[in-house]
Amino acid sequence: MNFPHLVSLATYLASYGILCLRFTCKGLNIAYRTKAYKAVVEYLKLSDDYKLSGVFLAGRSMGSRAAASVIRQLSQDDDNDDFIQGLVCLSYPLHRPKLQSKLRDEDLLFIRCPVLFVSGSADEMCEKQLLEGVASKMKAPKKIHWIDKANHGMAVKGRAEDDVMEEINAEVFSWLRANIELEHK
Repeated sequence: MNFPHLVSLATYLASYGILCLRFTCKGLNIAYRTKAYKAVVEYLKLSDDYKLSGVFLAGRSMGSRAAASVIRQLSQDDDNDDFIQGLVCLSYPLHRPKLQSKLRDEDLLFIRCPVLFVSGSADEMCEKQLLEGVASKMKAPKKIHWIDKANHGMAVKGRAEDDVMEEINAEVFSWLRANIELEHK
């Protein structure tokens, strides 16, 4: 939750009037994280405090994988639900390092809402050609933004962390704005 990229992104989006709710799960178990994420989404959907018409889910690494799983589960529970308007995946962990034969794409292939992937071109957990192959099979509108030479942590040798974060923040905001405008047409 306090990962520098997430703090930077939330601060950036909030400066443009976009409400960001950040939370974390202590466990590394994907089923546990998905259950926690789903509980937050269901709370927001039913909350009288916020009265939201829709949300975009986002996560970094396993958090993006949990968000994708939540979207798949909720879409299977209610086919006409458009509360979740999109998904932002920062450093989606498509496979384990050096284990490209077992892809974690099962949830991605069922998603119908727009998806933005922001990944490093040198991410050891998301090989570029493999993500592009998965994206080509997805039914959802999708976009991949590659951070040149970035690893899974979005570190780029010879490039300032703030510069990388600015690129990520601007890309996510631009994509969100475009998808919000599409929703309102």
